[in-house]
Amino acid sequence: MYNKDKSKRGHAVALFSGGLDSALAILLVLKQDIEVTALTFLTHFGCDASDRSSCGHNPFPVSEKFGFNVKLMHLGQKFIDIVRSPRYGYGKNMNPCIDCRILMLNEAKEFMKLTGADFIITGEVLGQRPKSQMRPSMDIVVRDTELAGKLVRPLSAKLLPETEPEKSGLLDRSKLEGISGRSRKRQMELAAEFGMEDYPSPAAGCLLTDMGYSNRLRDLLQHTEKIDFDDLNLLRVGRHFRLDEQTKLIIGRNESDNDKIERYAKPHHIKLEALGTGSPIGLFISDNGDNKLELAAAITARYCDSKTLPQVEITCSGRGEENRLMVAPAEPDTAAAFLLK
Repeated sequence: MYNKDKSKRGHAVALFSGGLDSALAILLVLKQDIEVTALTFLTHFGCDASDRSSCGHNPFPVSEKFGFNVKLMHLGQKFIDIVRSPRYGYGKNMNPCIDCRILMLNEAKEFMKLTGADFIITGEVLGQRPKSQMRPSMDIVVRDTELAGKLVRPLSAKLLPETEPEKSGLLDRSKLEGISGRSRKRQMELAAEFGMEDYPSPAAGCLLTDMGYSNRLRDLLQHTEKIDFDDLNLLRVGRHFRLDEQTKLIIGRNESDNDKIERYAKPHHIKLEALGTGSPIGLFISDNGDNKLELAAAITARYCDSKTLPQVEITCSGRGEENRLMVAPAEPDTAAAFLLK
């Protein structure tokens, strides 16, 4: 590995998820005595440094071991906007992979200009992912970001057109890779060569690739004109029920869910809980009054420890007041009919 004390021959900005492919792309460039600044992008959809997946693996241990800097950058509302309406559509679920890549690279391009870096690198592998890493999609990304010649994909470089740093001799093309397809064999060989022992599985960490989460998000977007970060955080929590076009119920699965529901609840929400028994917290969210409140209470009772009793008392607190309802726990089929799966 290069000597950090001597002057580098160039400077690259990297998109770094913390996963194996993006780490290897960085190491291949570091090996050619190029300084690398890695950008790890955070979103509200599971790509964060606390996630053990390849999308959000903690980037700092690798950067500390191999000697490159990492900067965390949150995409915030920009990312929510492309999730709501991606120009290039979704993958299998709600993942706007091409638009996501374009957004991240545009942010990296601005950082490159700001720091005077020479080029950008990513860990993309030609043909690895069906939506964003096929050649037509990769070409769209280059075109829309106007990064022709400045975007290097070190793991597949030998299969792609030469870039400016390769043509100028800043990068030795012969020392880059020509990997394609879904096999991880060559990546694992490289990991062994570099001494990488702890790296995540290749499964996508972004919640937008998860069918259940995507269904809840799709429902939220269809029924809510303006969403905020608390709305998105609640999508990760508990069971979600759509009671009518203006009414939703969220029920915690465990104590952790209950804590999060209370944390993200808004003043106009109503919290539901069974008295005197082990009970989840239900969160009643409605723009249509309280006409579905009794149904919500019955479904909440269905998941409490007293669900076999003929009647359960449910407290309904919020909007500055507290009421109580006696309800029969909902039948399993009734609850299932409203459940977002």
